[in-house]
Amino acid sequence: MFRFVGKAVVAVILVLSVVAQAGPHSHPLDEDGALALLERTLKHDGVYTHRISLDCVGYGTEETTDAYFQFVLRENHNAKCDGDPETSPVIDRYRVYRQSGKIECLERIEDKW
Repeated sequence: MFRFVGKAVVAVILVLSVVAQAGPHSHPLDEDGALALLERTLKHDGVYTHRISLDCVGYGTEETTDAYFQFVLRENHNAKCDGDPETSPVIDRYRVYRQSGKIECLERIEDKW
């Protein structure tokens, strides 16, 4: 009986931690939190799985407002990652909203978020 209760408590704690992470943020994200959320989301969703290793990607903050952080993802060119080390091409740009945690990607062709 105690085993079952222990397992149930662990399951509830795990579910609550996932719900807490997925829901709207009661406290606005800071820059580090927004970047961590973006990195976790890109890894989880496999956005670049067939395009580029995330080990060969660098992140930079381009814009900070009261509403969001705008990040640029660039290719890393070094000994591990191929390419001209004098260049760092842009892969994508993202906005991570402080309050909601919503992530938007810039649609480059339409120049819209």
